[in-house]
Amino acid sequence: MPEPNNHGHRQRLRDKYHDKGIAALTDDEVLELLLTLGTPRMGCKETARALLKECGSLAEVLEASPDRLQQVRGMGPQNSFALGFIHDLSRRFLSQRLISRNYLRSSREVADYLNHALRHLSKEVFKVIYLDSAFAIIDTEILFEGTLASNTIYPRELIKAILNRNAAALVIAHNHPSGNCQPSDADQALTRTLYQACALLDIRLLDHLIIGSNSKPYSFADHGLMTEIEQEWQANR
Repeated sequence: MPEPNNHGHRQRLRDKYHDKGIAALTDDEVLELLLTLGTPRMGCKETARALLKECGSLAEVLEASPDRLQQVRGMGPQNSFALGFIHDLSRRFLSQRLISRNYLRSSREVADYLNHALRHLSKEVFKVIYLDSAFAIIDTEILFEGTLASNTIYPRELIKAILNRNAAALVIAHNHPSGNCQPSDADQALTRTLYQACALLDIRLLDHLIIGSNSKPYSFADHGLMTEIEQEWQANR
């Protein structure tokens, strides 16, 4: 049985959440309650504080590897499993919540989802958001995975994936594990190549988002680069 003081403290945290919502809880209190899922019979306050000190924030704790988590005193396989499962569950929830929503009206939620899904990865991945003719989101998919330094994208494979979903438009995204979300020359050249490949089939590439360490991704469309690419394409046809 848990010690009475742990049980009473835990119940007060649960009551605080039920009465006032998660906004009333500090990050260490949120983390403490999460840790109780993995070790329901042990006090987790000090472990929660140690994790925040080690990682720097609640988000970094949830994105940390099991090996890093288990370096903190009080953490074991059950606790690290619980935190990893919560993180993956929230990623799936954010992804499924987007399906059928209009991309243009939900672009902020898309950015939040991409940040959550890609920001912590140690290698580059290339993600596609498929849209129908009304710009409703059909599906999302990681289509290519690369290395820390580079990512090889095959336009033929992208077009095949688009046609398999009967998509009429798309948004592409990739992460920069370095944390810098500014586009490189290679990123800009890739966007031009993929835009042209899609345009040949009357498929619209609406945006290319780069995920770095900032909370806001870099958007080619917001910076006018998609308009420039479209104008170049029209002028050279």
